[in-house]
Amino acid sequence: MNSTGWKKYPQEVVDRLFQAIDEDDVINNETTALPLIKLCTSQQNIRDYYALCLQLWDEGFTREELLGLINQLLAGQDLSLAQRKQYKFIRARYKHLRFAQRLYSKKHDADKIFRITTVCLGHLQDGFKNGNKKNIQHYGKILRILLSRPIWRWVKYSLENLPLDTEAGFQSYLSRQKKALARMVNQTTVTGTEFHDVRKIVSQLVSFFDTQRSIENNTPHAYAVSRFLANINGLMGDKHDEMVADKLSGTRPYETPLSLDSHTRECLEQLLEKIAHE
Repeated sequence: MNSTGWKKYPQEVVDRLFQAIDEDDVINNETTALPLIKLCTSQQNIRDYYALCLQLWDEGFTREELLGLINQLLAGQDLSLAQRKQYKFIRARYKHLRFAQRLYSKKHDADKIFRITTVCLGHLQDGFKNGNKKNIQHYGKILRILLSRPIWRWVKYSLENLPLDTEAGFQSYLSRQKKALARMVNQTTVTGTEFHDVRKIVSQLVSFFDTQRSIENNTPHAYAVSRFLANINGLMGDKHDEMVADKLSGTRPYETPLSLDSHTRECLEQLLEKIAHE
């Protein structure tokens, strides 16, 4: 246990989680035989899983490091390849902890300021990846405020004192997510927001199994599900990057309805078939 009362994991467990996250949007065909998926876990696991996600975020970078990257962009200086990678990894830690809050908290939502920070980090990354100076200035200035010392301290306190859900509440939440996923997969077309909502559900699931496989040291079941979900996440991530680039360039509005490509739809249908009925 650390001073906040959360379980403290050995570094090799944290490293396994970081490696899993680094792979969770990589298109692969490692798992063609997807095992049955049970969307439930114990009360103790809920606490332990959140503890690992919190540790990954808390120990992974400093506020000063992130602010340094943002201030460099605001000064009109591009980030080096190494700095872009550093920024990507910081944002990945934010995203994973945001998913953990959605999964395990009583409210099944992230802390408001933490959520806004994570979203702004994504918009800023889209800005410098696509050379959009307006976005860089807009979101960079917002992030500089969100990362100010008083707000940082408040967010950290909120994260360390997050009320967690019960085992039954966790299972009920994931049951609702499964139904929402099934509704959208059954639609002929989806808007940009609906596509992003589908991916968020997949991303939450892959984050759950990434955390599980890291704690269990890559047991075959957790690893297989994690890699299958990572493949879907990667397919949808590439498409979403294309949609964002089209929006920023003015080529196509983000909310233009589109059809899911057949391979992505097949993978999502296979996922839904393998999730055990409650």
